[in-house]
Amino acid sequence: MSDMLVKLYSLPPLAPVLTALAKANIEIRPGDPSEKSVIAKWVRHHFDESWAIGCEVGLGQRPITCYVAVEKALPPDAPQNAYDQPAQLLVGMACYDVASRGMFGPTGVRADYRGRGIGTGLLLACLHAMAAERYAYAIIGWAGVPDFYARTVGATLIPDSEPG
Repeated sequence: MSDMLVKLYSLPPLAPVLTALAKANIEIRPGDPSEKSVIAKWVRHHFDESWAIGCEVGLGQRPITCYVAVEKALPPDAPQNAYDQPAQLLVGMACYDVASRGMFGPTGVRADYRGRGIGTGLLLACLHAMAAERYAYAIIGWAGVPDFYARTVGATLIPDSEPG
C-alpha cells in the first residue's frame, strides 16, 4: 500500500459531518488520557497491537492526537445522581503524529458501525486538528482504501511510496 498526500488548506468542512453524526448519537472527540487503557484494550481487540500503541502515544501527547468515536446512550429521563453520565460505546479511533510528525493514522471503525460516516468524521477531525496546528499537508501512511481518501479529502498517491 502506498502513502497519500493531503492538502490541509482545502479540507471539506467538519461541522456538517459532526452534526449528522450527532443526530445518530455518535460523538467524535479527542480521547482523554484517563481512557488510555480502555482505548488501547479496545484497539487491540478490534485491530492490532501496533495501532493500540499508536493510540497510547497519541493520548500521551499535548495536544492529544488520538480521536475517538463514541455512541452515546440516550440520557435517562431523570438522572439518579447529578454526576451520572450517559454510557458511551467506543466505535472508532484515529490518530495523527504517532508514527511520525505530519502523518495521519492509524484509524479504524468497528466493523458493525462502518458505512455510517464515522470514518469520515474521524479523518476530518484529525486533519482539521493538524491544520489548526499549522500543518499545510498531511501524509496518510499506508493508505488501505485510497479511493475513500481521494474522494473524501482529495488525497493523492505519493509516487514510489510503496509499501508505505
